[in-house]
Parts: sequence; structure tokens; C-alpha cells
Amino acid sequence: MKRKERAAETEAALKAAAKRVFAERGYLATKISDITAEAGRAAGSFYNHFSGKEALLEALMADMAAESDTVAAEPGHLGDFTDPEAVRQHVAVYIRLYREHIGTIRAMQQAALVSDDFAAVVNRFSAAETEDVLDHVTAVTDAGRTLPAPPEIAVRMAFGLVHTFLQNWRRQFDTLTDEQVTEALTRFVYRGLNGRDY
Repeated sequence: MKRKERAAETEAALKAAAKRVFAERGYLATKISDITAEAGRAAGSFYNHFSGKEALLEALMADMAAESDTVAAEPGHLGDFTDPEAVRQHVAVYIRLYREHIGTIRAMQQAALVSDDFAAVVNRFSAAETEDVLDHVTAVTDAGRTLPAPPEIAVRMAFGLVHTFLQNWRRQFDTLTDEQVTEALTRFVYRGLNGRDY
């Protein structure tokens, strides 16, 4: 195996290990040595790829954003939130990405609590994710409907609603299926943005 391939394999192993350890122990309780042990790599190998735990977390956030961008570029992507199917599609994707990246998402929240600098990183990340769907929401005003708040705030409210529900779903509402949650959140977000049911 070539050196570049080995380096890429080690970086991928460290990222995958970090996601697992962050999900199990939390970001604040995780040490770099926990990540390297989980990855089956020497402790020193970490610093060949990342300057520290925050740099690793930023790399995980970039991966999550790239995956979201890939989904948005797929054929059949719907980008008009006056269409309930577009809202449903985005809710379903958010649920899937939330599950796949729960360790990263929780780590982002915890890191932002203890570091103002990292809180600024998370705010920039959130602003970029908001920007990606802003035109989906402005389609509502273009259709002559009134949003509950300016478009950027309306998007953040929708994200916040879905995100907060997903944080509590399995702990408090474990009788609901994925389909039921997707449908309920779709109806709620659609009605909130469009001022009407579908």
C-alpha cells in the first residue's frame, strides 16, 4: 500500500473512531488517546492528520456538510417548500443524517458550550447550512404566502424544531415509527412555513 493510501486510511479510521467515541462518551470526556485506541492506531499518528480534537471535529463537520451537498445534488432533489413533497424529502434526509452523524452533532454542541471560538465555528456552519435551503423557503413568499419570520429565521426555526424533536424522540416517543415521525414533522414544518395544511 502506498504512503498516501495508508495516510488516507488512517485519517478515515481516526474519523470513524471519533464519531463512535463521541457518541458513546461525549466530546468533552473523550481524550485523543481514546480515539487512537478505538481506531487501532498509534497515539502519535493522530497529529499527522489533525492539530487537535477541535480540528478533528471540524473535519467531521466538513464531511457532514459534504454529504448534505451530495444529497442536494442528486436527481429528484426538490427545492420548493410550497410543495409538501419537498418538505418531506428534506425532513427524511435530516433524520437520516442526524442518525448517521449523531456523535458529531453532539460533539459540536458540547464543544460550543466550552469554547467561544468553537461556538463561532458552529455558527458559521449553521449559517452555511441555512444558506443552502434559503431559496427553498423564499419560494413560499414568491408564491404570495407569508412566512412566520424573515426567510433565514424561518429556516432556523424549522431546523431547530426538527433537531430538538429528534434529540428527544427515542427517549420519550419511542412508539413512533420513522414514517410517523417523518409525516408529523413534514406536516408541522409545512404548516409553519406556508400557513396552511396540505
